[in-house]
Amino acid sequence: MQLKSPLLSLILASVAAIGTAGPLDKTECIAAAKPGGGFDLTCKLVQSALMQGKYIADPMRISYMPGGIGAVAYNTIIAQRPAEANTLVAYSGGSLLNIAQGKFGRYNENDVRWVSAVGSDFGAVIVAENSPFKTLKDLIAAVKTDPTKVVFGAGGSIGSQDWMKAALTARAAGLNPKSMRFVAFEGGGEAITALQGGHVQVYSGDASEAEEQIKGGAKIRLLAVMSDKRLEGSLASIPTAKEQGMDVEWPIVRGFYVGPKVSDADYKVWVDTFNKMMATPEFNKLRGERGLFKFAMTGAELDAYVKKQVTAYRGMAAEFGLNVAK
Repeated sequence: MQLKSPLLSLILASVAAIGTAGPLDKTECIAAAKPGGGFDLTCKLVQSALMQGKYIADPMRISYMPGGIGAVAYNTIIAQRPAEANTLVAYSGGSLLNIAQGKFGRYNENDVRWVSAVGSDFGAVIVAENSPFKTLKDLIAAVKTDPTKVVFGAGGSIGSQDWMKAALTARAAGLNPKSMRFVAFEGGGEAITALQGGHVQVYSGDASEAEEQIKGGAKIRLLAVMSDKRLEGSLASIPTAKEQGMDVEWPIVRGFYVGPKVSDADYKVWVDTFNKMMATPEFNKLRGERGLFKFAMTGAELDAYVKKQVTAYRGMAAEFGLNVAK
């Protein structure tokens, strides 16, 4: 009978472990912008939920890949890391809007595998704590008086989700969106820093992102939320844009995709894990703590939803005279 040496046993065990490594081993979440914005928030939600629910053994690593509000991450995953089953990438409705306008280069909504939507957010009109604007009507009145005096900041350039929120608000107020002064930033965290520094007067961002920043000490206020009704929790006192005479709604879905060459089996592991995790009260609690609202969708259903949304965004982009991807 041949006995294995302890060293050989260790080597064989290591090889076996490598061979059986799955999508839930040594996980990574890519936030496709700088820290502090909505992608970061989305990654931190799933990082906490996977660990607390014991779906993963090691803490999920969060890495930041800014550039084009998701474009760099999208292109990197598809072209360079297409088969990484343990790597999730955060996306938002803004990502889908950019895809609709061809801002992700040669790739479109059919080039990744959409895993899960984990929550929804809503657009918000945000100002610095010491801003003279107390209501959305104050802001619109100032823009009407002199559009050059009010600078809008946004995560992303003209045609981005944040720009679209500002443009829809301007249009609802009878203003020409193209008359707005607009400064683009690489993500919401950077835009909120500029807002507090007085470099811009308004930021058309996201409600949950702003709520997290306020919890962290940011000196900002919300003038309006772009939801169909008032939000719950700490933002319950913030009126909707509709309440203030502007018929603007902007729901924002948040979730994850994986590369196009991730196997069906590994993709199914993620879909099943998200389905199980999102059905728990613990996940609902974590989602609520981050200011996100219930929106749970996975797999084939999510894939169909994403493609429908991108088609709708193509129509919206065309309305504003923006580039539309073929």
